[in-house]
Amino acid sequence: MNGIQDSNPASFQTAKEAIGWIVGRMEKLGMKPGLQRMNMLMEKLGHPERKLKFIHVAGTNGKGSTCAYLTSVLRTCGYDVGTFTSPYLEKYTNRIQVNGADIEDDVLLRLVNEMKPIVDEIAATEVGPPSMFEISTALAILYFATVAYPDYVVWETGLGGRLDSTNIVNPVVTIITNVGHDHMEILGDTLEQVAAEKAGIIKAGVPVITAVEPHNVWSVIEQAAKDKKATLYSLGKQFNYTTVTSEMDRQIFDFAGPFRHLKEVPISLNGHHQIKNAAVAVMTLEVLRQYYACIVEDEDLYKGLEETRWPGRLEMVSKHPRILLDGAHNPEGAETLAAALQSVYSYRKLHFMAGMLSTKNHTGYLKHILPLVDTLILTEPDFHKKGDASRLAELAQELLHDMDRKVEIIVERDWKRALETLTSRTEQDDLAVVSGTLYLISDVRSWITYQTDSEKGW
Repeated sequence: MNGIQDSNPASFQTAKEAIGWIVGRMEKLGMKPGLQRMNMLMEKLGHPERKLKFIHVAGTNGKGSTCAYLTSVLRTCGYDVGTFTSPYLEKYTNRIQVNGADIEDDVLLRLVNEMKPIVDEIAATEVGPPSMFEISTALAILYFATVAYPDYVVWETGLGGRLDSTNIVNPVVTIITNVGHDHMEILGDTLEQVAAEKAGIIKAGVPVITAVEPHNVWSVIEQAAKDKKATLYSLGKQFNYTTVTSEMDRQIFDFAGPFRHLKEVPISLNGHHQIKNAAVAVMTLEVLRQYYACIVEDEDLYKGLEETRWPGRLEMVSKHPRILLDGAHNPEGAETLAAALQSVYSYRKLHFMAGMLSTKNHTGYLKHILPLVDTLILTEPDFHKKGDASRLAELAQELLHDMDRKVEIIVERDWKRALETLTSRTEQDDLAVVSGTLYLISDVRSWITYQTDSEKGW
């Protein structure tokens, strides 16, 4: 009798309630690295993760694009593909998809109600309550393993790798895109330490594909792969690419790998870095073909790569005026964005709006952006860890003084008013860019595209 009384009030009535319970844990509990709670969740759920084929993707930048390429190609090849990504751009359900469609509200509600008593049980033990990330990860696994049954799951890490909740799985292939300056307050003071955390997703005997550089950082990945007897495929060593042509919305490259060479591979995503991400995806697909009898016809490979879209990364969301969105939020991302702004786009004046989280390396980010912009509008994302716009402005002024450069800097904390200022200043031949944390990008994208606020978040 008690069991019935206890379980009924615990049930959520709507998907919105269930999602509120999950995301509300972010502010209360924050991030809780470690796999103890995930192990307990999986055990109590009957180890659903063992039924799935995961492609586990870690890295500082390029994870999302690489996941998008893999999902697109595998779907074009006729496979059912689950994807788990973070943060999401518009709705919580965006992070858990099968064949591009979000998890359905009724299914989410049922699975969360199934999980909640287990979450409460674990919360009462010495390991403490599972976090928002952990419950989201378990929800995705439960959905894929008991409802959707995809052939492959493209599985993106949230933060780092070794202690990330996604590291509960044993994948068929592992990807580490790159290593850069991000989340260093959690992952370590040096790039080698960050690399060691990301290398924590390498499993015994599971092939690893990476584009990590420079050598001292790559060697951390190499050693981890050796220790686990995992075959390593490194860009510049086992595989390579050559750019053939690069134009707006169309780039072509040649791919050279250990199993075969591919000529004139097309992609539609902009920026040289997207060719690198595509090459990593192609090498991964080659490993799946070679080791796991995954059927990837050349025609499907080329079509899947060319049709890949990735919202919020060098995405032109408005043509009058031209407004480009890009979720660059760390020094490496800013360097990549700056390179694209110089090589892909033409403009008379560049008006740049940015909002950051308080935890990021703002100096490294601004050093790449300030030499290019005519106007810098600094705002704040609608998020509890937002960076102070006035502090950013002071930092930008200091850097500009050292560069002996003048840029008009505007501080507007309200991002909607900042966007109005940006739009009003951008004339026909100018380019407006909105960049920084994806919490800001998701809001701006929803507002421009649908005139609504997003549900953004991790």
